[in-house]
This record gives sequence, structure tokens and C-alpha cells, in this order.
Amino acid sequence: VQLQAFGGGLVQPGGSLRLSCQASGGTFSGYGMGWFRQTPGKEREFVAAINWSGGSTSYADAGKGRFTISRDNAKNTVYLQMNSLKPEDTAVYYCARSLVAVPQQVAGLYNSWGQGTHVTVSS
Repeated sequence: VQLQAFGGGLVQPGGSLRLSCQASGGTFSGYGMGWFRQTPGKEREFVAAINWSGGSTSYADAGKGRFTISRDNAKNTVYLQMNSLKPEDTAVYYCARSLVAVPQQVAGLYNSWGQGTHVTVSS
């Protein structure tokens, strides 16, 4: 499956962005999906994950209460709504398809990755 993430950009602190990840060329609905982020010199870190149906989600502490992951299996798309953004949320955000149907926080359990979309939170 090929994943394409988009929706990043420059936003002021306190603002919102919605990232989208479009899947094509493979199975989408039967697998969990996740969002990760990475800054220069740091490991890729987990942000949020969702199970195959959208009925179960998991969040890193950094995004709890501010980020919401969702999916539309009819559109082969997963979303990450990010509110109350902070400068420390600045990163390249990647979407990924899990090896299994349930939400996973470990990057090694994902086998398909999108190209990343840049998010910059700055005044």
C-alpha cells in the first residue's frame, strides 16, 4: 500500500491543523493506522494510532486532549486533528499502516510509511 500524507504547514501557537493520509494500491480497512513524528536528531516518536474500524484509539501523552485520530475506510483515509498546537509539536509527521488491526505504539510494528508532511508551529 502507498500512503500519502498532506495537510501540514505553518500555524501559530494555539492554532489547529488537520493532517490527512490517503492510502492506495493495497488493503486499508483491515489494518490499524498510526501517526508518528520526527525532528532532526531525534528518534521517530509515536503520536496516535487507531484500530481497523475506528472504534479504538491510542495517544501519546504529548497529544492527549489535543489530538484526535480518525479514519474513513470508504475513502481509504486516516486523519489527525491537532488543536492547541505548541511550538514543540513542530516536526515531520508520518502516517503508517500497522501489521495488525489494533492500535500500536511501536514503530517497528508498522510496515508501510508515507513520505511525511511538515508541521511548523511558530509565531
